[in-house]
Amino acid sequence: MDPRAYFTTLARYNAWATRRLFEHVDALPEADYRRDCGLFFKSVHGTLNHLLVGEHAIWYPRFAEGVSNQLALNAELEADRMRLRERLLDAAPRWLALIAALDDTRFDGTLDYTTTRGVAQSLPFAATLGHVFNHGTHHRGQITAAITAMGHPCPEIDLVWMLQAERAAARTEKATA
Repeated sequence: MDPRAYFTTLARYNAWATRRLFEHVDALPEADYRRDCGLFFKSVHGTLNHLLVGEHAIWYPRFAEGVSNQLALNAELEADRMRLRERLLDAAPRWLALIAALDDTRFDGTLDYTTTRGVAQSLPFAATLGHVFNHGTHHRGQITAAITAMGHPCPEIDLVWMLQAERAAARTEKATA
């Protein structure tokens, strides 16, 4: 698989899994949504906010604009629950456009940036882009574990579930065409 196709799949998955997760996060009572349930960023809200910080306020500008925003990883960018939801859902598809616009040789290059602690870094571009999507998967997994531990239902959000759903939709579309 070529890098663009692979990272496009990961970006689609990132958007799909975030939408699916919110189908269950939306049903959480406010007290469960905000309570400290032992996650690194404490609550479901804190962890979702961290995804906004990490994926969209720190990493996206590094890849898209060459800008290294100096934000704390636990900075609360959005206190309002519904606005945080909107911002995460609106931001996820931007990765698809970014990946589509990359020159093929970019995947073999490096990403030069400054860490949130002000340290200059130069890392392999493709592996670092992979980190962004892996990071989101990690934290969505934490959230699903917390929601399950609170006694609420959670979605299946493994990558293969998305691939299976896409395959089934393609078969249905082909059969009705």
